[in-house]
Amino acid sequence: MQKKQVNKAVIPAAGFGTRLFPATKVVKKELFPIIDQDGRAKPVILAIVEEAISAGIAEVGIVVQPDDQEIFEDLFKNPPKKELFAKLSPQNQEYSQYIQELGNKVTILTQEEQAGYGHAVFCAKNWVQDEPFLLMLGDHVYTSDTEKSCARQVLDVYEQVNKSVVSLTKMSAEMLHKAGCVTGVWQKSNSILEVTQLFEKPTIEYAYQHLRIEEMAEDEFLCIFGLYLLTPQIFDFLAAHINKNFRERGEFQLTSCLDRLCQEEGMTGYVVKGKCFDTGLPDAYHQTMIDFRNVS
Repeated sequence: MQKKQVNKAVIPAAGFGTRLFPATKVVKKELFPIIDQDGRAKPVILAIVEEAISAGIAEVGIVVQPDDQEIFEDLFKNPPKKELFAKLSPQNQEYSQYIQELGNKVTILTQEEQAGYGHAVFCAKNWVQDEPFLLMLGDHVYTSDTEKSCARQVLDVYEQVNKSVVSLTKMSAEMLHKAGCVTGVWQKSNSILEVTQLFEKPTIEYAYQHLRIEEMAEDEFLCIFGLYLLTPQIFDFLAAHINKNFRERGEFQLTSCLDRLCQEEGMTGYVVKGKCFDTGLPDAYHQTMIDFRNVS
């Protein structure tokens, strides 16, 4: 298979944020503030876009609800009002101009019907076209343990293996109900895995029976970290589910299509050298506010 350059990232941000209600009645969860390592308050979505651009991505597509398009456009495309800009510190004036430059690389896409995460990804199909792309969760931020960002690590693995890559992290059995989980065969111990199955939020019983991996502790499993490098064939499997109205838990899901992609094309798992911070749940968001700025 011919290797194609990865130029685009997709960030689904069209959910209702029900787990953060009532705050999400007035503020989209992707616009909740976090404090970065420089002490700057910024919306979560801005930190995710910065992660993508710093990894070498040229264009970022953000999938939003139609009613939210204007507020996302305002963040990335419009400068602050003159009165506000005049009151900003010189550093924040410079940062404001930087956001406008980022905005030139951002396209706002829409999901007309909120029919699940897989459906939101599918809404980026025409924009992505026939290219591999980086898929990023809209409520996760990352810090790397190395000089390479977490997203850059995933892109580098894709360049080595030339097939879809799912980022992974180790989780205890008691956390499996919150995450997608994979199993497979180590290609490079504790780093790179040939994935043989993906499963969304397995029970502990299913995980112990089907998702165990050699060389890992008995109560430890590999779960999805939140970054994917996907070939465009994923859209074919998503389209098949949508056309057949095949829903899981009432919505069009991504993980079962990822498993199909794995079976058809093969998939590599990569244990990221870094940390993932969830901003989509109240307790997790609270902990992210404490830890994200101070992580080493």
